[in-house]
Amino acid sequence: MPNRVTEYDTIAAISTPPGVGAISIVRMSGDEAVDIANKLFKGKDLTKVATHTMNYGHIIDPDNDNEIVDEVMVTIMRAPRTYTREDIVEINCHGGIVVTNRILELLLANGARAAEPGEFTKRAFLNGRIDLTQAESIEDLIDAKSDRARQVAVDQLGGNLRQAIRDLRDDIMEVMGKVEVNIDYPEYDEDQITLDLMKKTALDVKQRIAKLLATAQDGEVLRDGLATALVGRPNVGKSSLLNQLLHQDKAIVTDVAGTTRDVLEEYVNVNNIPLKLIDTAGIRDTEDKVEKIGVERSRKAIVQADLVLLLIDASTPLTAEDRELIDATKDKARIVILNKIDLPQKTTVADLSKLVDRDEILPISVLNNDGIDALKQRISAMFFSGIENSQNNLMITSARQTALFKQASHSLDNVINSVDAGMPIDLVQIDFTNCWEELGEITGDSSPDEMINELFSRFCLGK
Repeated sequence: MPNRVTEYDTIAAISTPPGVGAISIVRMSGDEAVDIANKLFKGKDLTKVATHTMNYGHIIDPDNDNEIVDEVMVTIMRAPRTYTREDIVEINCHGGIVVTNRILELLLANGARAAEPGEFTKRAFLNGRIDLTQAESIEDLIDAKSDRARQVAVDQLGGNLRQAIRDLRDDIMEVMGKVEVNIDYPEYDEDQITLDLMKKTALDVKQRIAKLLATAQDGEVLRDGLATALVGRPNVGKSSLLNQLLHQDKAIVTDVAGTTRDVLEEYVNVNNIPLKLIDTAGIRDTEDKVEKIGVERSRKAIVQADLVLLLIDASTPLTAEDRELIDATKDKARIVILNKIDLPQKTTVADLSKLVDRDEILPISVLNNDGIDALKQRISAMFFSGIENSQNNLMITSARQTALFKQASHSLDNVINSVDAGMPIDLVQIDFTNCWEELGEITGDSSPDEMINELFSRFCLGK
């Protein structure tokens, strides 16, 4: 665990979203946080109040005849029982843009420094309060798009992934200790016994890593959503379906072909799993320059999508464009939606069955909300069987974690292969040590500074 860092300046930032609201919070962290706030506070002496208390008063401008800037509540939290393990001051002011920025400017003018994105959480990590998996879970919690994603983030914030990794590292370290004894005092041990132990431990740890890696796809979906492209020729009901799933009129719907000219992205929950719905421009041959750009973006969306919802208009005969889209999406996970079944049908399920597997076809009427629940169930069964009902909240939720787990597993493969090849024990130990360090990079126990800086730079200001 990183040692507590004491030589920090005091940082400040607005921790609430910009804009007009009931309240805003301006946060400071550092050894001088209380003293700086006290210079600007008219009320109690903040240097003497008890920790973890809220104090009523006013923020004043000492360089402008003590002008009252705002009526506030100031929370004082003394180290080490704080988010950063430093002194923290939070000024709760009225939620106006001007007043919030004015208070921040006063803090900066009186000794604080503007915080970098994610710097509060970075200090929590550097001061040993959290590890990198918990830091990432804070970002996941803020960005959670479903209650299931929130549950996973909360459990990871509680340290379940950190503990699983520490257990793996402890098992490796125990064997590495025996290896050191073997190397330093060979008369007390047998090489083959230690090599067998290394192989046995490597196989066990590799199996446990494999179980964690098996959760990576689910974790990525929970974090980022399942990229779901709504495609079809113009006027088949793509935007209407988007609005129906969102329960709001987000996309413009008219009977004019080519209304949607760009890619529109929105999130919706299906059985507590986030879908990133991508409403695409109708794909057809067109001479309109703007619509043509939209069509090209639609084709790219098909390539990048995890799931394609291909809409076919049941009220018109199949066209060459329909057939082209059926062929273009044949290698994608897809549901072929036969829409407008409330109208006299000129394209039937039987017609489509000649071109696609019958199990892919789903008849619906977006207008009458007929078949929408069946569509949600079909999507859930295709991708999320068991996820929404699973009680396992131990998941890998970032590409960084996935990559390092894979590296650690590869190092264990090298251990196993080296033992089988009869390599000397000190050479086998190198890959065992690599695995231990790669697992440590996931938690931050052995992470390079550049990686840590990059990770926290993705956080928002004030966090």
